[in-house]
Amino acid sequence: MEDGGQRLKAARERLNLRYRDVEEASVRLANRHKNDDYSLALSRLADIENKGSVPSIFRLYALCAIYRLDLLEALRWFGVDISQLPGDAVYAGSVERTHPIKHEANGQGSVQVPLALDPGLDPRRTTFLSRMIQRWGSLPLMLLNGLEPKERCYAFVGTEDWFMYPLLRPGSLVIIDERRRRPEKGPWTTEFERPIYFCEHRDGFSVSWCSVNNDKMYLLPHPASASEPLVFEYPREIEPLGQVIAVAMSLDPVRGRRIRS
Repeated sequence: MEDGGQRLKAARERLNLRYRDVEEASVRLANRHKNDDYSLALSRLADIENKGSVPSIFRLYALCAIYRLDLLEALRWFGVDISQLPGDAVYAGSVERTHPIKHEANGQGSVQVPLALDPGLDPRRTTFLSRMIQRWGSLPLMLLNGLEPKERCYAFVGTEDWFMYPLLRPGSLVIIDERRRRPEKGPWTTEFERPIYFCEHRDGFSVSWCSVNNDKMYLLPHPASASEPLVFEYPREIEPLGQVIAVAMSLDPVRGRRIRS
């Protein structure tokens, strides 16, 4: 924590700013945002730099604006690394209810990716991919920002959400195409062809088949789930946020029984 304060002090001294200069600048920001939480008194600034006091989010923002610093980097100075947020969300524990995932990479951190594959890899055949990767490497997430379509988002099927079981198991991670919001009418040859939608409604979020009839939308469960259909007034009480286009889920039957019990 003291390191963060010392870094802020170094940034201030590089700009040859006095305590009084910083205080006056912070007051201007507080007036602009009509929020006194942005302002820093002389004594508070001294405590941050010399006594290890942690600035509030408003004051840290103000200091970054005054010193021309990157806010995410300044957060790391005080032990908050936002690149760890998705992993920490998983570590914090599972959530029973289905919900969207709002974490974004924001160019922070890196990811391990395969840099070299066995030249004998045949994509037409089922392959044990782990044995075909010859070399791994670290790729900054900022290089991936332009590769992912902006119309896609992610959601987590709650650990107690059995509505689409066994097609979608509780605890599944789904990818949603936000461009496909209007439920299709079919016909479909198999259950795998019928589109699944991620919807927000008055009771939360659901992943399900959808059917619209006049001013009603019916959320239809998988027959094997033993769940009852849900009915909402459409569009007043429910909004489809997109179509599920990909899923990652565990096929471990032992884990599945443990979740349901």
